Amino acid sequence: MQNATGRTVSLRAAGTALVVELTEPVPRVLHWGADLGELSDADTAALSLTADGAVLNNAIDQPRRFTVWPTEADGWSGTPAQEGHLAGGAAAPGPVLTGSTHRDLAGGGGEIGIAMTDRTTGLDITVTYRLEPSGVLGVSAELTRRADAEPVPYDLARVSTLLPLPARAAEVLDFTGKWSSERRPQRRPLGHGGHVREVRRGKPGLDSPYLLAVGVPGFGFRDGEVWGVHVAWSGDQRYLAEQLPEGAGVHAAVLGGGELLRAGEIRLAPGATYRTPVCHFGWSADGLDGLADRFHALLRARPGHPRTPRPVVLNSWEAVYFDHDLDRLRRLADRAAEVGVERFVLDDGWFTGRRADDAGLGDWYVDPRVWPDGLAPLADHVRSLGMDFGLWFEPEMVNPDSDLAREHPDWILGPARGRGPTSRNQYVLDVSHPDAWAYLLERLDTLVGEYGIAYLKWDHNRELHEAVHGPGDRPAGHAQVEAFYRLLDTLRSRHPALEIESCASGGGRIDLGVLARTDRVWTSDCNDPVERQSIQRWTGQLLPPELIGSHVGAAESHTTGRVTADTFRLATSLFCHPGIEQDLTRCEPAELARITAWTALYRELRPLLHGGRQVRADLPGDATLLHGVVAADSSAALYCWARLATSAEGQSGRVPLPGLGPDARYLVRVRTDLGLPSLHQTAGPAWFTAALDGWVPIPGAVLVRAGLPMPTLNPGHAALIEVRAA
Repeated sequence: MQNATGRTVSLRAAGTALVVELTEPVPRVLHWGADLGELSDADTAALSLTADGAVLNNAIDQPRRFTVWPTEADGWSGTPAQEGHLAGGAAAPGPVLTGSTHRDLAGGGGEIGIAMTDRTTGLDITVTYRLEPSGVLGVSAELTRRADAEPVPYDLARVSTLLPLPARAAEVLDFTGKWSSERRPQRRPLGHGGHVREVRRGKPGLDSPYLLAVGVPGFGFRDGEVWGVHVAWSGDQRYLAEQLPEGAGVHAAVLGGGELLRAGEIRLAPGATYRTPVCHFGWSADGLDGLADRFHALLRARPGHPRTPRPVVLNSWEAVYFDHDLDRLRRLADRAAEVGVERFVLDDGWFTGRRADDAGLGDWYVDPRVWPDGLAPLADHVRSLGMDFGLWFEPEMVNPDSDLAREHPDWILGPARGRGPTSRNQYVLDVSHPDAWAYLLERLDTLVGEYGIAYLKWDHNRELHEAVHGPGDRPAGHAQVEAFYRLLDTLRSRHPALEIESCASGGGRIDLGVLARTDRVWTSDCNDPVERQSIQRWTGQLLPPELIGSHVGAAESHTTGRVTADTFRLATSLFCHPGIEQDLTRCEPAELARITAWTALYRELRPLLHGGRQVRADLPGDATLLHGVVAADSSAALYCWARLATSAEGQSGRVPLPGLGPDARYLVRVRTDLGLPSLHQTAGPAWFTAALDGWVPIPGAVLVRAGLPMPTLNPGHAALIEVRAA
């Protein structure tokens, strides 16, 4: 029988709160969302009293409760927290509370630990709720078979982290995508049943759900209450929002996720432990920008978050591809230094046998036929010009046409009956194989040390299909991710100053698990600025700009064939961690001058761009976008007004500039450092014409509440609008 007089504990930070009642046999969540304030004993008693609903017809004979570990033992008919069995039995877990901990964090928020035990399965379970000062709630669990449990392994099928949602959370937003078109939003009503997104690619994938948000219908960037979850795991994942007709206790629905486990992947013998990935939950009363603010604050507060100014990067891929020639690359480096590049990265093509993408992958030795003196002549030249030297790797993959594959076929993932087709001419190395792991660590460690490498572009181009290994075809996806994390952690411990970029066919491995160990992500293989405006806008829902790699490519896009103006390409890249991915030695002097002005503009505005709050305007249609970065105290801002396509409307009307103080007084100007955008108008608006020549005083009430009539641009053009306090 449930005990209704449990002790209540609360976590509060940044206007959000979690309230848990330590009832028996299993504690329950009384509230997650807006801060309820300091609760007295009478207040918590009232909250507990109002947390029991009606006893329904044709239902269990007591009020249903949504517990911290919901199972059928609670009368819960939705996705359970735990699924598994002992040799076909013990399939109805019934954990009971054994203890709890509660502590506050110095900067705000706190942590609750709830310990339970399940005699049926022999499992001890600990659930940890950690509310960060940002207001983001991290939830994780640890399941350990007791040492005295029966020797049959417990086959863990699934662990789901779940939190309740109110009835007003009735619209779902998540993401899909494909190569060069990642993070495409999709919205739908939340009805009865489950909205479930499963990732079975061995990495989050180009169609990653990324962040599952549920909010009041019509929520936007700036308005509406919204709840969201992100699974911080770099392998298979599961996201869900689920609503049953009877609700979830007095709540309407649940939101959650976890690792997607393959059959037989986690078998817990006595003494063994499974730790779930952290699921990060956020709540906002101020729309998607408010939710993004919380996640950006969470990431910026990490001890390992990049603290030094993010350098302008030149990556050699779209400049030279596989045509590695020392003299050509030296000339490219010379030109890069002249325009203001601060980091030079040598991409694919430097290692043994790598003249195309069908050979050499896995043979991580500098090719003596192309680099007879090694990489030192280029690396030293780059550093003599005042730039860092970086290098591309794809450690987890192997070409069949490689010495590694020929000498160690037992290191390659695939079923014993024979591997399936290659993808991108490659297979996957079993990084969890001790010898393969040791080989990769030795090669990476040696090369980083030998050449003074400051930066690794770490790629991961194919998906993990049939990710099994050994004569028993043991599932290896979970072990692969853990070994990958261990490889990154060990390499970083040996080279603390080394920075690493997570790249996976562009944006296929972007999650907070990999970002706990890396310094930025490669957002997409597509440098087309029209595509990039959308990709970057939505990548920013989770990540702050300084973690989002964005490069300026050639006029004709490598991936789409679209031709765009350099002013638009430069303006688009400015709002992330910018770089260059084109052959500067082929650029005309006028274009080089604009690139040089762009790097100078970036260095000038870098503190604002990488320290302010991201803002996005809610506009009708997708032909135009307005986004920007506003200083934490609203004293300065930079906005991008971009047109991606033509529209039926000739005028934008007044467009409010989000994020500024309505009671402050401001000066506004249009930055013309990169040149003027192409205008589809004869003249004006008047403020815009005046702002081309210098600062124009405009009060915050006009900027924020009334808005500015924006210039009508031609498609593929953008204007940069700078604001500062008067």
